[in-house]
Amino acid sequence: MQASLVRLASWKIDIKISDGENMHVLQWRRHFTHDEVLVNGRTQQTSYGLWGRETIYGLVFGKDEEGNGGTKVMLVVDPTADALETSYWLEGASVPSGVRIETSEGVLLAHGSLDERAYDRPADFSEWIRKNMGMKW
Repeated sequence: MQASLVRLASWKIDIKISDGENMHVLQWRRHFTHDEVLVNGRTQQTSYGLWGRETIYGLVFGKDEEGNGGTKVMLVVDPTADALETSYWLEGASVPSGVRIETSEGVLLAHGSLDERAYDRPADFSEWIRKNMGMKW
């Protein structure tokens, strides 16, 4: 199973997931009162509320008509606006900071704040000084 990021836009994430000969489109949409996860254009999960909405979703790809089998996938979205994105300042667009898709075998897609490499970056200047120079204050 493979996943690739197709679009990361204002309150929208589109991901292509392919497993062998089948291809699926996984979409995350933020609306004013709810967040929505769609697979191939059909709503799979919805999270309601103005604050504190769910950001971790569980999905199954490739199950049969009875609901057996398939590959379980975990979708994690960091919906906070990415202030480093130029469209945030110029257009007021709120592009999500990160997205991550995992199976039991490993990570299929990790982007932005949910990428493992983002965890290694220092949070502020004092942490950078401690890490690189060994200084403390």
